[in-house]
Amino acid sequence: MRDAETSVPSQRAKPTTPPSRPKEETARLGDQIYERDIRRQVEEDHVGEVVAIDVESGSWAIGADEIAATDRLQSQRPDAYDVWCLRVGYRALYSFGGGSLRRTE
Repeated sequence: MRDAETSVPSQRAKPTTPPSRPKEETARLGDQIYERDIRRQVEEDHVGEVVAIDVESGSWAIGADEIAATDRLQSQRPDAYDVWCLRVGYRALYSFGGGSLRRTE
């Protein structure tokens, strides 16, 4: 007969990511950072590209699409967690329907 194995309670791993902000706050902060710090730098030459913004640090990266921009941001700031993405020159990242989302300002 085999001796009963003694089990040791496992230690719970600590979460690897910090608690996230509510999505509305992430959106508000991301829009604010974009308007204040980024828009003037990208609007002329990068229309249609995507900017990913780490709302905690204000760091940002630009790419052809959402995945490219967030990958580039993550390579610069691996700890970026609350990230907001915007399409340069547009009012929204994506659209459903036939209306134009280009900024007219």
